[in-house]
Amino acid sequence: MWHPIKHLRTITRHHNLVMVHCFQCGLYWQGLTHDLSKLSPVEFWAGAKYWQGTRSPNNAQREDVGYSAAWLHHKGRNKHHLEYWIDYPTAAEGKDPMVGMRMPEKYVAEMICDRMAASKVYAGKNYDQAYPWNYYIKGKDHYLLHPETRAQMEKCLWILHEEGEQATFRYIRQVLLKKK
Repeated sequence: MWHPIKHLRTITRHHNLVMVHCFQCGLYWQGLTHDLSKLSPVEFWAGAKYWQGTRSPNNAQREDVGYSAAWLHHKGRNKHHLEYWIDYPTAAEGKDPMVGMRMPEKYVAEMICDRMAASKVYAGKNYDQAYPWNYYIKGKDHYLLHPETRAQMEKCLWILHEEGEQATFRYIRQVLLKKK
């Protein structure tokens, strides 16, 4: 069943939440331009086809056809996704086939805003400030992350878990982004 209107509402709600969160961190351009690739045909029509409202349509597409063309397109165009930063290591970094490269802090901050917004959209009334941390912990072992990026992300998610959104935004502004 195709749900283009419901999908558009979902991605618009998500975008608006990320925008508000990014603005609270001082990331105005990133807030305005967040996830615009979701309006591209490969992402939008897959989202409309696989929309369920309680989880990413990319998961449903992956289950149906074995991969998500929408996700492959999306992660390659949006620097706030840790998957954008997976690459082959340099000779000095080791012999692992693929590693997580260090993400610039402004994209780590946007990633936190994105995770908060996605959690709110998909969890609905079940959302609380622990939700993004708990979701991350369930899958953390399969993420290819640079150690510094992992530490930054975990610190932000833990502050959210323990102290709430305003403390998280303050930490992002003052420590992660070094803004006053």
